[in-house]
Amino acid sequence: MKITAIRPYPTWVGTRNQLIVKIETDEGIYGWGESGLSGREKAVAGAIEHYREFLIGRDPMMIGALWQEMYRSQYFEGGRVLTAAISAIDIALHDIKGKALGVPVYELLGGKQRNHIPTFATTRGPCGPEMIEQAKELIALGWTSMRLSPASFGDDKIFEPRQSIAETAEWCIKAREALGSTVVLGIDYHHRLSVAEAASFCQKMPSGTLDFLEEPIRDETPEAYEALRKLVDVPFAVGEEFSSKWQFLPYIERDIHQFNRIDVCNVGGLTESMKVAGWSEAHYVDMMPHNPLGPICTAATVHFAAAVPNFSWLETRASPGESYLGFNDSAIFTGQPVLNGAVYDVSDAPGLGIEVDEETVKQQSFKFWEAPHLHRNDGSITNW
Repeated sequence: MKITAIRPYPTWVGTRNQLIVKIETDEGIYGWGESGLSGREKAVAGAIEHYREFLIGRDPMMIGALWQEMYRSQYFEGGRVLTAAISAIDIALHDIKGKALGVPVYELLGGKQRNHIPTFATTRGPCGPEMIEQAKELIALGWTSMRLSPASFGDDKIFEPRQSIAETAEWCIKAREALGSTVVLGIDYHHRLSVAEAASFCQKMPSGTLDFLEEPIRDETPEAYEALRKLVDVPFAVGEEFSSKWQFLPYIERDIHQFNRIDVCNVGGLTESMKVAGWSEAHYVDMMPHNPLGPICTAATVHFAAAVPNFSWLETRASPGESYLGFNDSAIFTGQPVLNGAVYDVSDAPGLGIEVDEETVKQQSFKFWEAPHLHRNDGSITNW
């Protein structure tokens, strides 16, 4: 079997793009992958076109060797654009190999260790009474783990950290009182805080209020997270932006975090994800995958989650309380994972078990999407 074509498709679904990739072979078997680098699809598509130059004619079954060649084939190894491209290709190659062998992708990863994949949902806000009511609705529907909504004060262009943490801490305390001690509660600050702000936020709440704090500060400097670790006792969920096992290395080896927010569409695909999972298992760090966009990512991550022992919850943006249902467009994607209550059942179909209406995708014209550019009240730039 030989690779005959690699086709990147920036695809508008819901309110932004998904970059999906199709790899075709001379035996008529094809596979689908997805990149997770939202908002920079043209850069990733360009990298895929470079890789295509030497992948055409190669054996798609040699997934590990092709991964190494893609990663090492340029002097400047790695980086988020390149590993996002490698991720999409790697996932598509797993899809091809599963179909060729007549087995689901999880069999290629060591076999299934669980029959369904628990998820966590996210309240859509705003922070306050409505957030608590949404959380109660999620509990009634079967969710036992969820993220609450940090206060943002309604302006989609302004984020003032100190103002947010004061109100958010108050409502996190009220949420824990209202929802009880058994539900797992976390919050995602999306890299928007400093070490001092994140510490202040946690110290405003009684110990045990939150079960995890996701991405409170930027992750370029592990030492900053180590400093924060000394100041607070809330478990950290970190890693959705990491683009290789090497970026995970200091966090795992120094016992900085407790949950790996790995993104199979950014870290280097399933090949790299399994390496991070094994390393994490040795340090008792659980996998808590990032999964904010397309159903190809969801399908690949479900297979990954089925095959690893150290797993907690998979992010889902398809809960009834969220406005992200458009990202799983059934007019484009068929056979995609569908929530069964608060879990995804693991597909036994060959490959990923998902198909794409390629003709619909081809008819689209590219539309740019840009993440919000947030400012503080003084006009300075802050993270989205």
